[in-house]
Amino acid sequence: MTDYAPELNLLIDGEWLAAGPRRTAPVICPAHGQALGQLPLADAADLDRALDAAARGFARWRDSPVDERARVLKDAAALLRARAPLIARHATLEQGKPLADAQAEVLGCAGLFEFYAEECRRTYGRVLVRPVGRRSLVTKQPVGPVAAFAPWNFPLHNPARKIGPAVAAGCSVILKPAEETPASALHVAQALVDAGLPPGVVQIVFGVPDEVSRHLLASPVIRKLSFTGSTAVGKQLMRLAADQALRTTMEMGGHAPVLVFDDADIDAAAALLARSKYRNAGQVCISPTRFYVQRRVYDRFVCAFVRHAAEVVVGDGLFDGVQMGPLAHARRPAAIDALVGGAREQGAELLLGGRRMADRAGFYYLPTVLAGVPETARAMNEEPFGPVALMAPFDEPEEAIAQANRLPYGLAGYVFTRSQKTAMQASAAIESGMVGINTTVIAGHDTPFGGIKHSGHGAEDGPEGLEACLVTKTIHEAT
Repeated sequence: MTDYAPELNLLIDGEWLAAGPRRTAPVICPAHGQALGQLPLADAADLDRALDAAARGFARWRDSPVDERARVLKDAAALLRARAPLIARHATLEQGKPLADAQAEVLGCAGLFEFYAEECRRTYGRVLVRPVGRRSLVTKQPVGPVAAFAPWNFPLHNPARKIGPAVAAGCSVILKPAEETPASALHVAQALVDAGLPPGVVQIVFGVPDEVSRHLLASPVIRKLSFTGSTAVGKQLMRLAADQALRTTMEMGGHAPVLVFDDADIDAAAALLARSKYRNAGQVCISPTRFYVQRRVYDRFVCAFVRHAAEVVVGDGLFDGVQMGPLAHARRPAAIDALVGGAREQGAELLLGGRRMADRAGFYYLPTVLAGVPETARAMNEEPFGPVALMAPFDEPEEAIAQANRLPYGLAGYVFTRSQKTAMQASAAIESGMVGINTTVIAGHDTPFGGIKHSGHGAEDGPEGLEACLVTKTIHEAT
């Protein structure tokens, strides 16, 4: 662990600021429970300086040529690719995911920057038909300085999702990444700075989350809020944003249902879903979690799923062959224990896991499968955000759809069937922003990523991610 980033900083107005007299917080390696370094926390003066820098950075960047924005993003993408081995190692040390997954995440950031380097050239308006001597134009302009908040589960991709479209649109950004995973976000910012991004366009601050959010969102400098995280925190930030009438993009909690119909390829579905469920230790907002399986194939699917789940190799993500690392911080194992214990008390059957790995110093939890979980169990109503799969049978399709839509969340849903008719009907009926049919791959650089209901609104990625950083202006002219 000695090669972890030796110095953690804030980035404000192009200057890297070390801890100095500031408060600090330890960054803990979840695989071993040991401190990796000390993270400086921004104080009120730092936040005021970041706001001033963002205002000046926006004034300069909003009028920058599109070729300059595209060049910066492409050069930053090239730097991320060149530095991928080191960046991935730091991400694994501070977040816990397997090294191969962290490496893929770095490359995903590079791909996202490359997408927005091209997409920013397609910020189109339109000219409306008017009589001679009159003209009406619809134009797009950058919304202004963005306050962005990113979580720890994808410590590289989440910051890139906030920064990439904002920079492409001509906005400035103040990003508060997760304090658990600071080096990852700083690597993303470093690539942009080294690619020639002017001072003030991107600031990175860390701190006590409530203090930072209240300070930033109370400022008239900020024109937009972008948030990824829990529904509870998202609602609080929206209340703060309402006082300044801010535009918001909110990607909040999920509790993804999986509908497995009796005509599906059961063995293939079980293998694919087990891999997806335990990716990133289940700490994924779109993780398949509530498995509703048609009764005729319920036992067969559950047995196959348990078999594949039992084969998942758990350990330190830096070691070859590891498929699932620890949970991200010390609070998560206790939270998972409480959900599993509550479900069992209400009659759920524990088929696999259900406990911490007591022989490990880190925050490990075994892949867990619960069957016959009643809908009243907390785990069936609150997002576990961990390696827990919940199984329940259904008889008729209408029953499965009702269960899928029962909760206030609506981020992702999955359907497994060989019937095109069933796939079309179920995917149309599921109330979520994204649906996967016979696949769990539901994100891409060029596709919108977002939810509905209590899972948020707006979208990241794709043209929609750029559009979220733009405002529409209509200009009417008479000669």
